[in-house]
Amino acid sequence: MKRLLLTLLLSALSLTGAAESFDHDHKAWSTLLKRHVVLIDGGKASQVRYAGFAQDRNALKTYLGALSGVTQSEFNGWTRPQQMAFLINAYNAYAVEKILTRYPDIQSIWDFGKIFGNPFKDKFFTLLGREFSLDRIEHDTLRKPGAYSEPRVHFAVNCASVGCPMLREEAYVAERLEPQLEEQTLRFLSDRSRNRYNPQANALEVSAIFKWFSEDWTSGYRGFDGNGIAMQSREQFFAKYASLLADQQAERNAITARKASLRFLDYDWALNDAKR
Repeated sequence: MKRLLLTLLLSALSLTGAAESFDHDHKAWSTLLKRHVVLIDGGKASQVRYAGFAQDRNALKTYLGALSGVTQSEFNGWTRPQQMAFLINAYNAYAVEKILTRYPDIQSIWDFGKIFGNPFKDKFFTLLGREFSLDRIEHDTLRKPGAYSEPRVHFAVNCASVGCPMLREEAYVAERLEPQLEEQTLRFLSDRSRNRYNPQANALEVSAIFKWFSEDWTSGYRGFDGNGIAMQSREQFFAKYASLLADQQAERNAITARKASLRFLDYDWALNDAKR
């Protein structure tokens, strides 16, 4: 009996040690991002020094190895912010790694192929003990109905493209996840190349992200508008941030009153390479 108790105790200590071994500050990833992400347009967007990442490929692979070493049971024991930060960072880091497999001979992430070699569906890495793809992180895990219900992740994951919300210059961490996601939202909606009000057409011209994933703003989103009322539509979301989307008060009022028509801008899939 004593031997059994000792075995159980050692197993519990081993699991505790494994859980504590993972760096939830994602310091290694932050170091790489601070070194190779260049803020542009007043911090509303960024470019990536893929050539620099290529020089630091070993450090990147070490970080990816740490991500891949996390088990499903360990992940299940984490808090919601810890899980989300892990998944967002994993998506971004593996997207960079995917680009590096062909860099510098690549103009767009779609150069891998849209049917054969699809970069988002290709299971080119292991996560939580299973073969994973970028789509599996984003659509089957982060966006899984009833899982996290947080559409702002679309402003955090970066698909290595100009049209995509910027790659943040630091890792996402559980303790600051809420302000980080909110800052990414403010940055993205302030970028007039991606989202803006067109006064001539009385139209709100926004990123195609809001078309592709429209249901994410209507299915259990936890966000609230400026009056503390739960948001249940894209229009309520845009109304909350009307001051970022338009310059004049009358224009902002049109957005808030939902009197502006909605248009979706073309998505720029060109590589977000700092060299360009």
